[in-house]
Amino acid sequence: MRTIFFGSPDFAVPCLEAVHDISEVTVVVSQPDRPAGRGLAMRPPAVKKRALELGLEVWQPTKVRTAEFAEKLRALEADVAVVVAYGRIVPRAVLDAPKAGCVNVHASLLPRWRGAAPIQWSIVHGDEETGVTLMQMDEGMDTGPILATASTLIARDDDAATLSDRLSKMGAQLLREQLPRYVAGDLTPQPQEEGAATMAPLLKKDHGRIDWNKSARAVHNQIRGMNPWPGAHTVLGERRIKVHRTLASTLDPEGAAPGQVIALDPEGILVACTEGTLEIQELQESGRKRVDARSFASGRGVAIGDRFSNGGPDA
Repeated sequence: MRTIFFGSPDFAVPCLEAVHDISEVTVVVSQPDRPAGRGLAMRPPAVKKRALELGLEVWQPTKVRTAEFAEKLRALEADVAVVVAYGRIVPRAVLDAPKAGCVNVHASLLPRWRGAAPIQWSIVHGDEETGVTLMQMDEGMDTGPILATASTLIARDDDAATLSDRLSKMGAQLLREQLPRYVAGDLTPQPQEEGAATMAPLLKKDHGRIDWNKSARAVHNQIRGMNPWPGAHTVLGERRIKVHRTLASTLDPEGAAPGQVIALDPEGILVACTEGTLEIQELQESGRKRVDARSFASGRGVAIGDRFSNGGPDA
């Protein structure tokens, strides 16, 4: 089985390794290197780095919607292309280049959470279950027919980082089990149920802004879903605070205003929400180190009666 692999971030690396184990990878297509870090040094995508370690050829086109690129892919005479978090829309000419077309590993149970950030939005919306879908690609946004799925429960302490790690490994296993069957013609594509579709839009910094007028459970889910990026943030006085770890409770805030600190205890800072109370366990003032709630409170960082605010879009 001859394959082409499209992918860029860490999430796609286990899938690349799986495809490498079960097939002949003719080429790996990844995003161009980008400047990163304080020094803005050029940094290769994680998939490129791993592909070179495996001795694979890597292409990093700046444009994929060209006849020349599609012709280069056709010339490889690959059986199938696997696309995992590549980061670009793949045009029809590229989809049709391999003999069996292109398949995608998507980090949700389609048609729920089509789009760029399915892991984050599944947590933010309080889903109890998610998974990975192997789908036959078409020109739509994650609209192609489903080939196979694998599911997992979302734990109460999962955040986007831990869930992403688990789903990336599940996607790799799904490829090991099902990609050879697909190329052999043993899988029957099943159309998605359009009426059940939901969208997972690209994350923006403002998605991390905490709205204390929501329930404690909703704020807790937002904080988990926005970790590690863009991070959940709030404002205390003139200080910008990033909230890293919390615990939601149904404790009645007894008339306190949303965002108001109602208690300090050894485990956390208790903050009133519209419904229930949020216990902040780890937080970070802008420009300072991440600390536990006890250290923050003992350093006079907060007192009972203080109020966290929603801040502005750029808070």
